[in-house]
Amino acid sequence: MKTLLRNAKIFTASPKGDWAEALVYEDDKILYVGRDDREEWEKVTGNDVKEIDAEGKAVFPGFIDSHIHPAAVAMSAWHIKVPMFDKVEDFLDHIGEYARKHPKEEIPFLYFEYYPTDMFDVGGPTKELLDRVINDRPCLCQDFGEHMHWVNSRMLELMEVDASTPDPVPGLEMFERDEDGNPTGWVKEFAWQHFAEKMYEKIGWTPPETVDEDTLMPVLDFFKEHGITAVFDAVIESEEQLEALKRLEKQGKLKVFYDAAVRFWSYEDLPEKIALLRDYQKKYGGGQLQIRTMKLFLDGTNEAGNGALLEPHINDPQKENYGEIKMERDELVNCLLLCNEEGLDVHIHIVGDRAFRTGWQAVEQAQGVAAGKGKPWNIQVVLAHCEMVAPEDMGKPAQLGISINWSCHWSGGYFGEEAKNFISEEKWNRMYRFNEMIASGAQVAFSSDVVTYYELERADPLFGIQIANTRIDPQFPLDAERYEGSVRPMKDARIPLSDLFRGYTIEGARQLHKQDVMGSLEAGKTANFCVLAQNPFETEKNKIKDITFAAVVYEGEVIHGAL
Repeated sequence: MKTLLRNAKIFTASPKGDWAEALVYEDDKILYVGRDDREEWEKVTGNDVKEIDAEGKAVFPGFIDSHIHPAAVAMSAWHIKVPMFDKVEDFLDHIGEYARKHPKEEIPFLYFEYYPTDMFDVGGPTKELLDRVINDRPCLCQDFGEHMHWVNSRMLELMEVDASTPDPVPGLEMFERDEDGNPTGWVKEFAWQHFAEKMYEKIGWTPPETVDEDTLMPVLDFFKEHGITAVFDAVIESEEQLEALKRLEKQGKLKVFYDAAVRFWSYEDLPEKIALLRDYQKKYGGGQLQIRTMKLFLDGTNEAGNGALLEPHINDPQKENYGEIKMERDELVNCLLLCNEEGLDVHIHIVGDRAFRTGWQAVEQAQGVAAGKGKPWNIQVVLAHCEMVAPEDMGKPAQLGISINWSCHWSGGYFGEEAKNFISEEKWNRMYRFNEMIASGAQVAFSSDVVTYYELERADPLFGIQIANTRIDPQFPLDAERYEGSVRPMKDARIPLSDLFRGYTIEGARQLHKQDVMGSLEAGKTANFCVLAQNPFETEKNKIKDITFAAVVYEGEVIHGAL
């Protein structure tokens, strides 16, 4: 039977016009989107129709989180959540008390999240500081930006990491060291994971990080409850993750389209990772699962000082520290050319302005090489995050067909002011700008990049949309005495609601190569949509995050709430 949803305010995200009043669908296909005019929709429905009065509620296409880490969230369930503290001593008192209440026989390895990144200066925390409260077992504290870690002496000892231990990726994924080369206890990126197995073997324990149906379902349920009908998983954590998703799909329990990427580190390991992706495609691809993207981290984070910058760090008297970059342009060009030969998209983590420039220049050069050989350019390159972009580079994505992906809930005060240890006030104020790119015609999709249960609630698209529209983080606002209204500079970088909703729907679908079947509400497309209790365009800007989902429909099935 056909279903008619009428008397609605429908944001279609369609090039034919953003708004409509009625929608008809049958099974999993949309048949009509247009005016609430009986003469019009009866041409489609006939007399056999279930009519639903939306009572003026707002209807949107199913949201697409085009950069998130569902398996990483599932794997983090055992981490110990810590309230936010401003002072080091308060943080240490809290975790020390926790350790006393939970002896090592109960918890052999303490993994705390988070400590504020700006709790320490550019030298970072030390193992000796952590040893004061926990020295009977390995302990790790993850920073708020999720790219830095603080470990105690016992953990370094069990991992057998000392002055003679080489860093996994010098300058980027590494152990900070003193003048004698000894690890200080501050770890950049996930360098510690390369040595973790030694520690686990010695303590006779491994983390409960199984990714299966039971651990994934709470994350998938969150998607259903918040209108997320498609996702891009930016890093496949393990094959067991894909096995679990395929089982859920066969059981009819996977109510989301799931795209995923395989990570590579260099041109040297790229062929091996492409072979792995092909194996995954053969075993698990098709239906609701899509695996067609290679993922690369080109630099680190601005808060940690290992983002790749065009100017040296302001705290470097020698003016020699420009941050870190994983590979230079020529190697990246070769990676892009190989992926183009294979027909595989490339999704690149980029935060610094030098990384951004390296990225677009590599795309431009690779496209030129391909054209010179008479070969088509048939892949999509996505630059994710792009927190700092030189003004003269803003138009390059549109010119080169590069896609941009931004994690909206970072737009306010989430990461504080730690980056000011390394960059000027002027550059800090220029971070997180995307309106110029959108205006130039670039494809800009939006996402959450959530990686742990600690922050899963921030993956609600409406939460991210509110922050990107206001530049105010309701959970972690900037100091209102220094920033009027806690608005993160600059005010003209606030993204209009219409662009935000398009970026969370049709632009996300384009990134997933699914724009012909999802992302907008148009006849012929899949019936993925959500009904909101209030219209965001008619709601106070600081209350958009509080809007509830009255109903969520995936492939014509109501998977949350009711129509």
